[in-house]
Amino acid sequence: MISNQILQNTIDGITAISRIDLAVFDIEGKTIVSTFDGTEEYEQAVILFAESLADNQEMQGCQFFKVSEDNQLEYILVAKGSSNDVYMVGKMASFQIQSLLVAYKERFDRDNFIKNLLLDNLLLVDIYNRAKKLHIEAEAKRVVFIIETKHEKDVNALETVRNMFTAKTRDFITAVDEKNIIIVREVKPNETYDDLIKNAHTILDMLNMEAMSQVYISIGTMVNELKEVSRSYKEAKMALDVGKIFYSGQNVMAYSNLGIGRIIYQLPIPVCKTFIREIFDTKSPDDFDEETLSTINKFFENSLNVSETSRQLYIHRNTLVYRLDKLEKSTGLDIRQFDDAITFKIALMVVKYMKYMETLDY
Repeated sequence: MISNQILQNTIDGITAISRIDLAVFDIEGKTIVSTFDGTEEYEQAVILFAESLADNQEMQGCQFFKVSEDNQLEYILVAKGSSNDVYMVGKMASFQIQSLLVAYKERFDRDNFIKNLLLDNLLLVDIYNRAKKLHIEAEAKRVVFIIETKHEKDVNALETVRNMFTAKTRDFITAVDEKNIIIVREVKPNETYDDLIKNAHTILDMLNMEAMSQVYISIGTMVNELKEVSRSYKEAKMALDVGKIFYSGQNVMAYSNLGIGRIIYQLPIPVCKTFIREIFDTKSPDDFDEETLSTINKFFENSLNVSETSRQLYIHRNTLVYRLDKLEKSTGLDIRQFDDAITFKIALMVVKYMKYMETLDY
């Protein structure tokens, strides 16, 4: 159904051009929108006309028109006056509203189709049959973006995103839950993942300009067929979670850049607990003091470079070596050695993952 605001804008525009007043009623005779007052006097005439077999009729000095969609009567349009000019304007106005009904139904049908496609609710044969009816290209290259906003049902964010893509008729903007906006975006020839990440940052900047905070954007992988769009959506969902766990400082995360975090995210919790117990025995990285954790993280950031790490921590090289020796004694891992460093790094990431999963249980 078309919104009342759209209907009002439509008849206001036609009236401004033609200087002929218009009103739209529902089939029960209630006024929906109008450009003039006193529409109540036409209610009974509208009801009688709606029950008649005529498509248009002159009554009470006005022209009455039926507006249907798929043989279903939706509205009665009344054009004030009985001249041929009034008839012509009323006929044009009813045609315009009918065209809006068709356009809005197609948009609604497309939105439902995309939602069901993302959620894997369609059989393969249905995907191609419905795509053909809705004039959606089946073999175009596409990718899914997920935008998570701070507030549920964030209408402002949704409208901002829709306005950004309003001219791109081959892209789809929808939502399958309360907090996430989903873009099914057609990929241009020669476009790379770096280009997609730049595009995501553009969207992020635009939303930030609208005074929206804590917006996260994730990107799935490019797919070549419509039937694979759901896979890109699942990947984007994983990227959203993995990004929050392991890359909390980033607001844009692509599935292709998740690295080892993607593997850890799929590990069962009992396996994670066993791994941590084997590495740290009765200890846990949570038991390390802030100074030790800061030293470890900075050492990893600098690719195990002792000199650069000590410089950035503003400590003497020997002080850093002392801290690393102390860590080795307590854990049995010398993170100056590549193998031990990898083990320790993975252990820290596993602990982060376990903490995140604990928060979901509450």
